Amino acid sequence: MAPINTFIWLLALLPIILVLLLMTVINWGGSKAGMFTWLVTQLIASIFFGASFKLIQYTYIKAFFLSLDVLLIIWGAMFLYQVTKRAGTIQIIGEFLAELTESRAFLGIFLGWLFPSFLQGMGGFGVPVAISAPLLVSAGFSPTVSVVIASIGHGWGVTFGSMGSSFITLMAVTGLTADYLAPFTAILLGVSSLFCGLSVIYLAGGKKHFLKALPLTLMTSLILSIGQYLLATNGLWVIAVTLPSMVSLLFGFLYVRFFSKYSREYLQKIKSEDRNQLFIALLPYVLLVTLIIIFNFFSPIRELFAPYAISFQFPQLSTSYGFITPAETSKKFNLFLHPGTIITISALLSFLLLKKKAHLNSNEIIEIAFDSYKRSLNTSIAIFSLVGTAVVMNHAQMTNVLAVGISRVFSQEIYPIVSPFIGALGAFITGSNNNSNVLFGNLQMQTAKLVNLSVALILAAQTTGGALGSIMAPAKVILGCSTVGLSGKEGKVIGKLILYSSILILLAGMFTYIISGIL
Repeated sequence: MAPINTFIWLLALLPIILVLLLMTVINWGGSKAGMFTWLVTQLIASIFFGASFKLIQYTYIKAFFLSLDVLLIIWGAMFLYQVTKRAGTIQIIGEFLAELTESRAFLGIFLGWLFPSFLQGMGGFGVPVAISAPLLVSAGFSPTVSVVIASIGHGWGVTFGSMGSSFITLMAVTGLTADYLAPFTAILLGVSSLFCGLSVIYLAGGKKHFLKALPLTLMTSLILSIGQYLLATNGLWVIAVTLPSMVSLLFGFLYVRFFSKYSREYLQKIKSEDRNQLFIALLPYVLLVTLIIIFNFFSPIRELFAPYAISFQFPQLSTSYGFITPAETSKKFNLFLHPGTIITISALLSFLLLKKKAHLNSNEIIEIAFDSYKRSLNTSIAIFSLVGTAVVMNHAQMTNVLAVGISRVFSQEIYPIVSPFIGALGAFITGSNNNSNVLFGNLQMQTAKLVNLSVALILAAQTTGGALGSIMAPAKVILGCSTVGLSGKEGKVIGKLILYSSILILLAGMFTYIISGIL
């Protein structure tokens, strides 16, 4: 093992500093910055940490399979989003919600919290803010407040959103199972859902309407948090945000239906053809949830495809300093039962369904596929290269060196509060909880072991901090501002989001601290 001193620790830290500087100071995209950082990391690992050519070769193979697990979901989610976008289903749902109530606080709940959370569950990638912010503006909110509300509202759902891609990344880079990671992750994110909702109704309705909207906020938060926990801890983390958000929207609809005269009158005015349109708009999402449940719980289907699961055996690898990565077998990979495949099937069936209802034509499938490819390409390269960087750092003991250094600075008592801020830093800089989990997942795991804390709890804090930190990421804010005419005026929005996001992250840290004290 290489002797740990300040120089070696700084070398181990260099890949993380490099990717952050390239993306923020030089303004490189994630794909370009990730590829360059990956190359530099390989050189550092070879020259200073004794990584052999054989070790580097195997990191390429591992990076490919770890990335593929995540990318299949991202590709499927993007394809489904493009289908529903072309068909106009998202716009139909959004416009219905915007007309449902006259209360600014309730509009905030529907358009700034629940609808963006639903969109985050389905696709993410900045889509919740880009779609919800213009709807909030059309409902009478200022452009700045609209972007801030939509950004905060979906933050709790980022980890299990995008069909669980950030959670899959966390499992991939740490080698830990969903059964182990999901409980604490769902608890911290469930608590965060409440504080995201409270922030939204305060921003939307002010003190005047806060108390009026509080009962609905509390009840809705319970649906979101309990639903997320039950789904995530029972193997259905792919829909752990989507399904609770759908149920919450339905509950909110029933709530205002019975407690608001305005809403009752509006619903009575809706024509039958508009009701049919709304029903058709919801079909792709109902279809997705149904398929995921069938593929996960219908034994004949699982037994039919079970023989096609494959795994890979990796040999023991070591550096010239004697740092050993034991021989291991990768987790089983089954293309036929993979969530990404199920999402893609639901997208294709949704296309056929919407085509039959005259919302799409046959020629558009090629355009949709091409749009999905273009929008996913840079993200795919970024994830592959950053996963490659993380794998090299792990196998060359660089992550271990970093963890030892951090454990010497922060005590067991303080680290639970610090942990979410580390995740938030990665997400703020890279614009992605995915990337934050890649950069810091193993670091947090190693540090938790060294300071004798629950690994599952600290990794939950990492990805919760990454989720809440991503809402103030400049890349997402710029996208949101561009849709409401605030291009070039993002500074004010980022300033507000940093304030609210920091409070949310601190609260996550405090709950992590409380839980760690109980364990």
